[in-house]
Amino acid sequence: MDIDTITRREFIGKSAAAATALAAFPSIASPSQKTVTVALIGCGGRGRGALRNLFEASKTVGCTIRVAAFCDWFREIAERVRDEFGCTGARIFSGASGYKEVIAMKEVDAVLLVTPIGFRPIQFKAAVEAGKHVFEEKAVAVDGPGARMHLEAAKLSVEKHLTVVAGTQRRHFKPYQMQARALEASAVAPICSGIVRWNTRARRVYTRDPAKDILNKDYLVKNWNNFDLLAGDHIVEQHVHNIDIANWFIGRYPKKAVSFGMRARALTGNQYDFFSTELDYGDDLFIHSQCRQIDGCYGGVNEWFRTEANEIISGGFSIKKAKKIIDISKFGEGLLDGSPYVIEHIDFLRSLLGIGPYWNEAEQVTMSTASGIISNLSAKSGQVVMMNDLFTNESSPFYKLQFKPTAADFENEGDLEMPEYADDEFQLPGEVALPRPRSLDDDEWMPQGQGTLKKA
Repeated sequence: MDIDTITRREFIGKSAAAATALAAFPSIASPSQKTVTVALIGCGGRGRGALRNLFEASKTVGCTIRVAAFCDWFREIAERVRDEFGCTGARIFSGASGYKEVIAMKEVDAVLLVTPIGFRPIQFKAAVEAGKHVFEEKAVAVDGPGARMHLEAAKLSVEKHLTVVAGTQRRHFKPYQMQARALEASAVAPICSGIVRWNTRARRVYTRDPAKDILNKDYLVKNWNNFDLLAGDHIVEQHVHNIDIANWFIGRYPKKAVSFGMRARALTGNQYDFFSTELDYGDDLFIHSQCRQIDGCYGGVNEWFRTEANEIISGGFSIKKAKKIIDISKFGEGLLDGSPYVIEHIDFLRSLLGIGPYWNEAEQVTMSTASGIISNLSAKSGQVVMMNDLFTNESSPFYKLQFKPTAADFENEGDLEMPEYADDEFQLPGEVALPRPRSLDDDEWMPQGQGTLKKA
């Protein structure tokens, strides 16, 4: 895929249009045999939430969910969640390679991938190659090699007509869907600028317990959302939601990112506390992205866009001067009301059963993830990072840049070394400034008195 030349029509055809195209692909069961056998890979809080949402969605769809397996890095967690859901007959898998055994189960129709992000590309690839439908949480990679692996698997998932729904649940939320439809129908002028924000409290902190966390592997998995190699920093792991809305509404992906950030308050891991990023979409369209995770600061999780005549604020349109609300209710036809966390699973089930619109969000979530990755790499390198640096420019230093240890390293026998930037160590951009000798040719001016400038 040439990131620079993809058109809006192609973008819409590969993402938003998938939500309205009628199902034309083979389903896993006839409508009269609506039993979907699933496996949960990743039994943390979001994994439990996803499975709970799936059960709730099944009531609307009118199908039965059978859970065949629970898998987690830690066996005791998988067992506890199995008991929580009362799935006494489900099998338990654990460890770095447990997902392979789950995916090999022939009776499993679909898998829920809710593991740390650094593991997602290799696990998604395995699931697609095995012909499984996939619900996967956002984001889906932490670096260029991972993004490319996920994108290749995304293409294969389309070829196999597999359903893939990502955890970018705003794409399944009626107010956002109505806005997207209005933009697609040119009922509102194209976006010309905007701001996307996710400013919130500090991330969960897990302090290493020397008595329990003997292996570096175990400690990193427990504290995954504080390390680049497993989370990609919060501009990827969390802020991807807001960046995804910008990509969706604009109808294309950013060409490059110029970003800066800082570590100021974090108590663990090796990530930054905040980022400020300029995302360049080409044709003089720039989006300002900001995200911060620091307690006791101003918050705000939202998106704001401007067109020639309108403001687009999360949830509704308003004319810039008169503040008159534009009626976009006609764009809500056929859309479901309710929690997007449940609706995304309704769409998932209807798609894989062949009784509703076909959904495949694998490419979309890859590229929104990549938008966060180039922002993270720009902040930590101090350089401009192009989208093509991740996907096509093999001479770029960012093309092969891979956070280590990798997902494959976790699957090796024995323990692994801590990452280069471990607890309380983190990458700083640029170089240390060296003293610069003054020269008679320096054009230096110093203020003297009441605003008078005099040469020093």
